[in-house]
Amino acid sequence: MKQKGFKRVLLKITGEALRGNNEYGIDADAIKNVAEQLVEINNLGTQIGVVLGAGNIFRGIAGSYKGFNRVSGDYIGMLATLINSLALQDSIEALGAKVRVMSAIEITRIAETYVRRKAISYLNKGNIIIFACGTGNPFFTTDTAAALRAEEVDAEVVLKGTKVDGVYSDDPMKNKGAKLYTELTFMEVLNKGLKVMDATAISLCKETNMPIIVFNIQTKGNLKRVVLGKKIGTIVRG
Repeated sequence: MKQKGFKRVLLKITGEALRGNNEYGIDADAIKNVAEQLVEINNLGTQIGVVLGAGNIFRGIAGSYKGFNRVSGDYIGMLATLINSLALQDSIEALGAKVRVMSAIEITRIAETYVRRKAISYLNKGNIIIFACGTGNPFFTTDTAAALRAEEVDAEVVLKGTKVDGVYSDDPMKNKGAKLYTELTFMEVLNKGLKVMDATAISLCKETNMPIIVFNIQTKGNLKRVVLGKKIGTIVRG
């Protein structure tokens, strides 16, 4: 069945969205929910690239304050994204869909090395592609990796799946009066210091005119709603 929404998307999922209600690690129900939503839109004909964070396992920048060298910490974080990627791959395969993990760091026994042309070829053949290990470089977050991969594979939009309903004026978990924005410009995000994606990612999306939609991926069916053009969450553009 053909759909009228986006034809190729890049989905960035925070590591926290994979831990469910646990303090850390991978929650089986949470990752199954993500896998089911990915397969659902893949069956509609949408081509999907995925970038996963690793906040549920290890944050490189946090590690630098706990005795880790920043560069070493970032590489550990990149490998943690690979753990999440392999877990998601397994969940997707269990649902009968085609999926490949492509890594920015060469780890050929368990993942393919990322090559842009090959990734686009896989997408055209209906594979869900999980881009692991960020950009492969320290000092760059998985947000930046998502913005970069989106542009490289000619995605129409970056979708950021989180644990909250969109972008708020403040942390909605701590401030009940926090305002939910439905639409923002890139400059508003940068000037207000809003936690959409890091400044490098926002600047790259601004430069390439790549819209970003932030939504709650833990709500079942939300990914399909976004892909079909339903107005949920927060859109950042122009």
